[in-house]
Amino acid sequence: MLEPADLPTPPLREDLRLSEALPGNDGEPCWMIHDTVVNRFYRIGWLEFECLLRWERTPRQICEQISEQTPLKPEVEQVLGLRRFLEQHQLLRPDAAALKRLREQSEGNQWLTWKWWLHHYLFFRIPLLRPQTRLQQLASSLDWLFRPITAWLVFLLGLLGVIMVLQQWDSFTHAVVESFSAEGLVSFALALCLAKTLHELGHALVATRLGLRVAHMGVAFVVLWPMLYTDTGESWKLRSSRQRLAIASAGILAELSLAGLATLGWALSEPGMLRNALLYLATTSWILSLALNASPFMRFDGYFILSDLLDFPNLHERSSAIARTTIRRNLLGLDEPWPEPFPAGKRRLLTTFAIATWLYRLVLFLGIAVAVYLLFFKLLGIFLFIVEIAWFVVLPVWREVKHWWGARAQIPSRRKLLFWLALGLLLLWLAIPWRSQVHGYGVARSEQQLRLFTPYPALLQQVHEAGPVDPGATLAVLDEPDIAARLRRNEASIRSYQARLRGLLADPTGLAQQSSTLQRLDVELGEVHAARSEIARLTLKAPFAGQWQDVNPQWQAGQWVGPREMLGVLIDPERWQIDAYIAQDQVHRLQIGGQVRFYPQGQLTAIEGKVVTIGSTRINRLSHPMLSARQGGPIATSNEDEGLAPSEALFHVLIQLDSPPTSLRETLGQVQIEGSRRSLLGEGLTYSLAVLLRESGF
Repeated sequence: MLEPADLPTPPLREDLRLSEALPGNDGEPCWMIHDTVVNRFYRIGWLEFECLLRWERTPRQICEQISEQTPLKPEVEQVLGLRRFLEQHQLLRPDAAALKRLREQSEGNQWLTWKWWLHHYLFFRIPLLRPQTRLQQLASSLDWLFRPITAWLVFLLGLLGVIMVLQQWDSFTHAVVESFSAEGLVSFALALCLAKTLHELGHALVATRLGLRVAHMGVAFVVLWPMLYTDTGESWKLRSSRQRLAIASAGILAELSLAGLATLGWALSEPGMLRNALLYLATTSWILSLALNASPFMRFDGYFILSDLLDFPNLHERSSAIARTTIRRNLLGLDEPWPEPFPAGKRRLLTTFAIATWLYRLVLFLGIAVAVYLLFFKLLGIFLFIVEIAWFVVLPVWREVKHWWGARAQIPSRRKLLFWLALGLLLLWLAIPWRSQVHGYGVARSEQQLRLFTPYPALLQQVHEAGPVDPGATLAVLDEPDIAARLRRNEASIRSYQARLRGLLADPTGLAQQSSTLQRLDVELGEVHAARSEIARLTLKAPFAGQWQDVNPQWQAGQWVGPREMLGVLIDPERWQIDAYIAQDQVHRLQIGGQVRFYPQGQLTAIEGKVVTIGSTRINRLSHPMLSARQGGPIATSNEDEGLAPSEALFHVLIQLDSPPTSLRETLGQVQIEGSRRSLLGEGLTYSLAVLLRESGF
């Protein structure tokens, strides 16, 4: 029986097209294989080109002829590898057995298999348009859009818009926060559709202007999430990497242009529907362009831009292969050959990029899995969540571990010992209950404090300057002219009634009027007493010794002050407490008297304290607005009738500080409370079981 090296290679398909491409970074000539049926392009090097010139011979004969006629010295295994590549991508002419297999696949009920559903759940495309004719007409009519003066004008207008928004940044951020509503989400979705349509149109127009055919445009579903797409696969026909870069970056540039112009429009327009629409366009375009499309870690525009800039096709696959080999060689000591001969510095860069890509995708896929779980009903959501984690996370890890296990005989004994020792230390680190700290956020405040307000509108006469005060010290003196005038009238009436009583006592006939006069006198005396009580309330005194602060320096004598205007704050500078808020799944680890460290915001030095009380029920609202994310704080909240309600379940914990903060003002900060010790492994298992019990409906 002949060996594979002595069997003729099967013929290539006749509809393939071979064209010369731009040389690589190392100067090696390159060519492109164009599969005209599926409109795909495959880049090959000099050796593969020489092999294709001598195809349909045996691999051994191909190697001999290439060695005799060129400086290349190929091996038989390289030719066999090229054959496997061509077979895998169906670039060879199918024989009878292959035709039968393809016929069975096309006629079979593949949609009844779980693999078909899994593949089409994870990714499928729906072509909607074949826009080539209309794109050519549109490209010719929009020729002015691609001139340098237009680009500079859009750039300057967008820059002006950013500068103007920065000058009213508070209004802009407030408008963004206020837009998070049911109506706002619909508007964001519409703005997203418009931005992505212009994005894909940018790709299509640039490709058309460069003489390429845009086969179709449509909607792609990635894990059931719809995304517009444009087929610009023919960009590999272009020999110039700058032209390919222009196509890849056209979408981002279109969105950034839209974002800049919408930002300028928002800054110039008056409040209303138009301004809200421009806000939605600006925010969606900026965020999607910079945070999503520009990322090189997924196969979006940023990836293709980076690949074209580096002239490095298949960057993800090739960097991942280098990273896997690097891990196997350095971690396990395997003497595996490098997939490609790169310098050591370039290998390190590719390895770093691949690891960053893995971590980015891990976070992204976990987020997608959680989103899929939340979007569907419970049973389907759990199933799809498991599929996401298994396909994108568990399966790649399993393949690599399987490779390690298959090569275990080649691992040096010392590396095996170090590997198992490191694994044991990791498990020990996860299993030992060393974690005792419970983290949360809180506001430090004086245990005894008084916010001073006038009881009713009054004229300010004087206010004590900020600083230390003694008990009973006058903090503010106010005057209410109406009360003072009423008091004078009442006092005059009292004098009149008293004089009348003296006259009635001297007159024997005045006894009949004496009783009514006494009653009127009592009424006037009561009103005088009430007026004097109200006037006394306008002299505000310190009920305890403390620090008088937050006094408005613009207060002036004779100025009217309303009951909602705070005159100042009197605090006890000696004793301070913290209103801390702890997550529901952590509060059970706390106990009264537990040690606390409070880190005020912007400070590295901690203040010691201890737990005084622990709330038994979750809080309904935050007592301190500065903790709310709407005010720039760390806790997400929603507006309700009773105030700012936390989005997650939080419990109030009261903490007594050993010493006051240096600022002697209400201070936002983080708290670290000593609780019962827990292991990372135990916490993970407890959390997982809690989620399973909660979602199973028990």
